Amino acid sequence: MGIVGISSGLSIFEILLLSIFVYAGAAQFIICAMIAASSPISAIILTTFIVNLRHLLLSSAIAPLFTAYSIRKNIAFGSLLTDESFGVAIVKAAKKQPINDKWMNGLNITAYIVWIFSCTLGAYLGGWFPNPEILGFDYALTAMFIALLILQLQSIEHTKLKHYLLLMLLMIICMLIFSSFINSSLAVIISTIIVATVGVVTDK
Repeated sequence: MGIVGISSGLSIFEILLLSIFVYAGAAQFIICAMIAASSPISAIILTTFIVNLRHLLLSSAIAPLFTAYSIRKNIAFGSLLTDESFGVAIVKAAKKQPINDKWMNGLNITAYIVWIFSCTLGAYLGGWFPNPEILGFDYALTAMFIALLILQLQSIEHTKLKHYLLLMLLMIICMLIFSSFINSSLAVIISTIIVATVGVVTDK
């Protein structure tokens, strides 16, 4: 993110603040792209809000694992929950391994610190890579999601693999349909809600 931020015209300090207060990889990449395109602040804020709506889905999906804890602790879990920490936690839960508050806080805080450090380091190195697309750095986020998907598929029981693959196909179809006439970020939210509902109803 740091390298992309520098190429978008942000300073190292601005990238540091963005990493601390926004702390959402996809949103930060979008913010950098919109800043580079001289988009108005109102459009950047609205787009960031829509993109981050998926955290409602992530939090709802993982909430049943922490029903024994207080609201204060659940707020702490949710405030630092990311796609990555969600993926790691869901894989652990799928393997029937215990998850407690100390483990989740450790995962979230470690990810938060590493993200801030990595973005800042990337910002320092950004001057060496004026065009991050040449080395494929713009593909980093996609590669990360593919890795998380593979981890989840590996933890699924073979008897349910077909069910999950069909849900993935349904997700692709929904995305193709909705993204043809609405914003792609909103299409992700709607498609996810539909597929998640179908997944719960058809799960055996």
